[in-house]
Amino acid sequence: MINTNNIFSISSEAEFKATALDVFRFQFENNTVYRSFCDLLYVSPSDVKELSEIPFLPIQFFKSHPILSSKNEIKTTFTSSGTTGQVTSKHHVTNLKIYEDSFKKGFAHFYGNIEGYTVLALLPNYLEREGSSLVYMVNQLIKDSKKPESDFYLNNLDALKDTLIKLDNKGKKVLLIGVSFALLDLIETYTFDLNNTIIMETGGMKGRRKELIREELHSVLKQGFGVNQIHSEYGMTELLSQGYSKGDGVFNCPPWMHILTRDTEDALTLYNSKKTGGINIIDLANINSCSFIATQDLGRVNNDRSFEIIGRFDNSDIRGCNLMAL
Repeated sequence: MINTNNIFSISSEAEFKATALDVFRFQFENNTVYRSFCDLLYVSPSDVKELSEIPFLPIQFFKSHPILSSKNEIKTTFTSSGTTGQVTSKHHVTNLKIYEDSFKKGFAHFYGNIEGYTVLALLPNYLEREGSSLVYMVNQLIKDSKKPESDFYLNNLDALKDTLIKLDNKGKKVLLIGVSFALLDLIETYTFDLNNTIIMETGGMKGRRKELIREELHSVLKQGFGVNQIHSEYGMTELLSQGYSKGDGVFNCPPWMHILTRDTEDALTLYNSKKTGGINIIDLANINSCSFIATQDLGRVNNDRSFEIIGRFDNSDIRGCNLMAL
């Protein structure tokens, strides 16, 4: 069994590698879907000495199979958003404390103590459905901030505007976290000149607006809020950890999460350079599901391990991997 305290105390590349290899061996033995995937690739723990040799499970498996490395009771199931009739991803979580430790320690790693912020959340599409891991995270951050003004806002943009301006004018540190289309709705109705507020977008128009490239979106948001940088959060239903960007779309991970890129035509080949490729994620907080995931995102990894998201696979399928039918 893996000691989760070891996961969140990683402080070096050597510790990350050793823990990741331990997690791989654990999940190979305890996750039947992942074991079957590895078997199809003829990969066993005795073959794996480097992170690059670990098989990455295509993220679509979270739509078609229960991805579990634990026999403990499922405490909650996080689900992805999707249009009517679309199959959604399901991330079964047997230990919510691991998720809470991950997002609390991850936020603190980049931004410090959450009690230093008032957290205002503009996540209408997430609040309107059940099973959002983002809503679970932000709700806990709101509680942990211990600020009376911290809250969710659905359609009450006028109240959000008043609170935002009042707190910023008082010199209070504010985190406004919102989905892209809702932040655009806000600045199309009101104008701001903020000096003490972090604007953090969680990405996506969710079908409400035309998709914008990041540079265009951030330019509009910077002008509308009167800020110099737009921060971003990179997370997904299938992960229990998040990456953060403090501007210019350059993300960093907490110490227990790494990003790699793969050849877009050969899913089993990883890049060692800054070439744009498919995004693979090692999220060691996913100890009880699968920590090694091949996503549908395209991006590149920089020499300092920061990363950028360029887009998604055009057909939303991971090309170069025909091992989808287990």
